[in-house]
Amino acid sequence: MAKTAFLFPGQGGQFVGQGQNFLTRGTHLNDLLALAEELSGLPLKEISLNGPASELNRTINLQPAVLALSLALARIALAEGAEPIIAAGHSLGEYGALCLAGVLTEREALALVSARAKISQTAAEKQPGVMAAFLNISGPEVVKLCDLGSAVGEVVAANFNTPTQTVISGEAKAVAAVVRYGQMKQAKIITLPVTGAFHSPLMAEAAKEMEKLILAVDFQKPRFPVIPNALGQPVSDPARIKELLIGQMVSPVRWVETSEAVAAVNPEEIVECWPKLYVGSLVKKCLPPELKMPIRAVA
Repeated sequence: MAKTAFLFPGQGGQFVGQGQNFLTRGTHLNDLLALAEELSGLPLKEISLNGPASELNRTINLQPAVLALSLALARIALAEGAEPIIAAGHSLGEYGALCLAGVLTEREALALVSARAKISQTAAEKQPGVMAAFLNISGPEVVKLCDLGSAVGEVVAANFNTPTQTVISGEAKAVAAVVRYGQMKQAKIITLPVTGAFHSPLMAEAAKEMEKLILAVDFQKPRFPVIPNALGQPVSDPARIKELLIGQMVSPVRWVETSEAVAAVNPEEIVECWPKLYVGSLVKKCLPPELKMPIRAVA
């Protein structure tokens, strides 16, 4: 068995037809999609396989659909001999990592994420926001630009994805100001197709709703360490894991530190529980090129 670091994706890597090739590999995906549909009340299998993309990309559909598929692929990787020694997930993917480690059951994880999706979409509709990716500029530089932009409105660095890719999140006018500052620094900037300011203080009300739901769940001791987004370092204490998950919606995703923490345990391989590399490709950009660590998706 290969000592494996498991990764779970968040939003962004979804595509119409996701999971089509895995429906006949046991009943894992069918069962998990059925459970996700039961808990969410949404036709997630139909939307995942046939779209349209506009429906799949809606937060309310996307989050439970992505988690159901990633959990199914984790089962496949385990059956093929991958031995998890650490796990991490990007944003909603953190719930998949907690499930794999035994902190949450599949039902608990899918129930929480189904609620999270509805709460997040409602929050975005109630208080719209903007997110933009800054490339070819360091995270600390982007943080300084956000400090300048905060004079206009709420804006923060939300995802530290690689040493030269940071996503900002906040009010439209403040994000626009930071974009102008970034252009003056010759940064490449991509506005993301989202309507909410995720991982920012604009999600505070939604975070309070999630806190009530998370506190009602009994977290188990993980079978191996998990890496919470809000910390970027491995944690094994259930109370600390719960505390960090509660803060996740208003905290940045520390993926650079997460990638370094994954590499530090020297896994024989890194497996992303998705049909193609998404967050795994970010890990590659976070690690030094001389560190030849196999990173693969579940095929």
